Amino acid sequence: MIARKIRPEIQSFVAIDWDRRLFDELVHLPEGTTYNSYLIQGSEKTALIDTVYSSHTAALLESLKRAGLRHLDYIVSNHAEQDHSGSIPAILELFPEAKVVTNARCKGLIAESLLIAEDKFIEVKDGDTLSLGNKNLQFILTPWVHWPDTMVTYLAEDKILFTCDFFGSHLASSDLYAHDEPRVQQAAKRYYAEIMMPFRSHIQNHLKKLAPLAIDLIAPGHGPVYSRPAFILDLYQQWASDQLQKAVIIPYVSMYESTTLMVNYLIDRLMEKGLSVKPYNMVSGDIGQFAKSLVEASTVVFASPAVLAGPHPDIVSAAYLMNALKPKTKFVSVIGSFGWGGNIVAKGITELLSGLQAQIQFIDPVLIKGLPKEKDFEALDRLVDEIYSANQTLNEIAVAK
Repeated sequence: MIARKIRPEIQSFVAIDWDRRLFDELVHLPEGTTYNSYLIQGSEKTALIDTVYSSHTAALLESLKRAGLRHLDYIVSNHAEQDHSGSIPAILELFPEAKVVTNARCKGLIAESLLIAEDKFIEVKDGDTLSLGNKNLQFILTPWVHWPDTMVTYLAEDKILFTCDFFGSHLASSDLYAHDEPRVQQAAKRYYAEIMMPFRSHIQNHLKKLAPLAIDLIAPGHGPVYSRPAFILDLYQQWASDQLQKAVIIPYVSMYESTTLMVNYLIDRLMEKGLSVKPYNMVSGDIGQFAKSLVEASTVVFASPAVLAGPHPDIVSAAYLMNALKPKTKFVSVIGSFGWGGNIVAKGITELLSGLQAQIQFIDPVLIKGLPKEKDFEALDRLVDEIYSANQTLNEIAVAK
């Protein structure tokens, strides 16, 4: 780990986790990740904005020593999750004079998980400021991005917004800044899909709250610094908005090729209608890519054989994930093949999507017995027509608004 200046008195410390492939035993990391900490040296006081995951604590401490840090006044904790707070105990041991600056909810979580004593905290409220002499930190609460404790820290004099998980990306890179925007966009979209999307309404509100700030740099807790803040701000406005793409996502599993034949036929007919289509094999595919595709897609068609009195377990996982991520998808249907008990496939999936019942329109499923026959392909044609018509109606409503 090395110190790199993003302003004369502000340094970035980035722990690059090149080989990490799973986060929280849940989120896949095809390109690793970083944990970012920022040191601000004011004329009177010094503050460290967030820390790093505990496995990188030693590297952070050594880097702070090499940077010549002899005294630390404040450790600002924007979020209690331990990939950002995990080094706090060791830093307090090295700098016992330091205080942890955070909001009440974050304070409670840190105290419980890291066993930090009450007298080591300075508690702040929304809008509070903290002087470092010639620099002032402002704390802006942004709860549910993506925990109830989250906040961001704004350095007015340098127009830098330190956002922790907000606007982050899981991307192991030696680049300090997000100059490779196409690559960063894909990593940030996946990050948004898997972590932020369930809290879309909160994000909409927080984007409005941050809009009045003059921002030259956005410094997140994961991924590179945004030297062009409009890049990530515009993407978040788009992803969190109600705007949808006419795209059909098809998570599928096929055991004896019957469902595959249906999926392939459906793809061709949807393409003929001019709709964007993307199938995902849920057995061998990347579930993170599936999650990313849900960010803006208007339609999802689950394709599954009947297994063990219900849909295939991997399709169950896909439906469960969609229900948990709460995308803005409007239309859902089910196709599949069975030997017996076909209704159990559609019933199982609709039950798994119970959290989305109020927003989505279910289009009648197409469930067949055995290999698809002429009448089954005709039923798929009807499904294609319904999907196309539903998307046209959606577009007309969007234009009317």
